Amino acid sequence: MAKSASAELKEITAGNLKPVYFLHGNESYYPAAITKKIIEVAIPEHEKGFNEFILFGKDLNVGAVLNNARRFPMMTERQLVVIKDADLIQDIGQKEAQSMLESYVKDPLPSTILVMLFNKSMDERKSFVKAFAEKGVLLNSKKLYDNQVPDFISQICHEKGYKISPKAAQLLFEHTGNNLESIVKEIEKMAINLGDNAEINGEVIEKYVGISKDYNVFELQKALVQKDFGKCFQIVNYFGANPKDHPIQPVILILYNFFSKVLLVHGARGKNDINLASLLKVNPYFLKDYTAAAQKYSSGKLLLIIHTLREIDKNSKGIQGGTKVDSDLYKELIYSILA
Repeated sequence: MAKSASAELKEITAGNLKPVYFLHGNESYYPAAITKKIIEVAIPEHEKGFNEFILFGKDLNVGAVLNNARRFPMMTERQLVVIKDADLIQDIGQKEAQSMLESYVKDPLPSTILVMLFNKSMDERKSFVKAFAEKGVLLNSKKLYDNQVPDFISQICHEKGYKISPKAAQLLFEHTGNNLESIVKEIEKMAINLGDNAEINGEVIEKYVGISKDYNVFELQKALVQKDFGKCFQIVNYFGANPKDHPIQPVILILYNFFSKVLLVHGARGKNDINLASLLKVNPYFLKDYTAAAQKYSSGKLLLIIHTLREIDKNSKGIQGGTKVDSDLYKELIYSILA
């Protein structure tokens, strides 16, 4: 069974390196992180000038890749050959070239570590791609679903020696979306300013990332559940006054996902908390938010809210015409939900 990307990183950190790596996918964080870690640990610093080769696909054909891979290291036990932008190798799409690469991968030179880093998802049904899984590592790094991102944030914080509250993880997700590289950069930025074993909470996020712990989409969501008109309009007025930091479309998406899951709660009467959290694909910590909303909003009202969110999303994109700015759409949204 293929290891997860995080497990593969641990293997490499421990010095357990494979002869060939095929790293691809529509999410770039893990392929880049794995490549960086291999470069860090494979060749000692004083040998890098002789036995480490970082090459780029646009400058190569498969023959050139293999010539580099088959070269013996100079006065040491191994060499490292990294091919970045491997999807741009001039003949990578040709059967003959693929056959040549497959032949090498099936019998790789033990003294070479060959890393091929692609900028997109490749076809894993190809036999030359499958060969990497048999002799080394084949990693397809896929974008995380939104509900998986807070767990990723918690995992990265744990690896760096920090605790993070579920609410703080959600705040950071709101700011970065599911861009894993941006998430890691923000965590590293906070780490520079925090002591060892510190906890990342709402105050830390607000101070170092620049997200208000009081005026964000999750506080808006909470105010909507409580049907707190005053708080809702405080938040959307803040959003409307800061449209660059709080564009309406990501807010609509988060609210759409929230109310859609609240609708699922109505159809899941009788399920225990563990099963309900699994059905909604949410952290059990936040389950009370969904069950509380289900008590405040009927199924019929939820269907109207979801319809309203779709319509306002269209208006925000100019699909249905009109020239309303975000501040007006925010107010329309609150009136529609709380009416």
